[in-house]
Amino acid sequence: MTDTYPLRATINGVPRSIEVSSTQTLLDALRWDLDLTGSKECCAEGECGACTVLVGGQAVNACLVLAVEVDGLDITTIEGLATGGRLSRLQDAFLETGAIQCGFCIPGMVMAAAALLDENPHPRPDEVREGLAGNLCRCAGYQRIVDAVLVAAGPAMGDDASADVPEHEELSA
Repeated sequence: MTDTYPLRATINGVPRSIEVSSTQTLLDALRWDLDLTGSKECCAEGECGACTVLVGGQAVNACLVLAVEVDGLDITTIEGLATGGRLSRLQDAFLETGAIQCGFCIPGMVMAAAALLDENPHPRPDEVREGLAGNLCRCAGYQRIVDAVLVAAGPAMGDDASADVPEHEELSA
């Protein structure tokens, strides 16, 4: 019998409390206990980045983090980037540039890009590539993914590039 422990965390801005086993990964808790299935399980070894989420604003591979380790922390998943039923600027940019191919790696790519843009709001292309180096795309759509991050970042020097990124219809609930 595996012992269970309370996990109290703010997930996508909402305080949540569940019971988790001492061996349960954050990815499994998100997907199976909280029905947040955007983060994907692929390699289960921290090599592909498909399960990337933000913990305390830092990109982590949710398959390598035990759920009990995030007790009391803020967690953001791909589902938490949209606000008020509208996609984030970064998510819009992925759609605009055609960066989504099969879509399997995209939630992890978007979350890694969100962490990058939080740290460096106007990265150069080489900085985007470095920031996404822990995420693999088996469709090899890397250039469009880099383009999406650059579109989301907008022009340097604080210029507003909101006109460059189209608005998309509201997400269904």
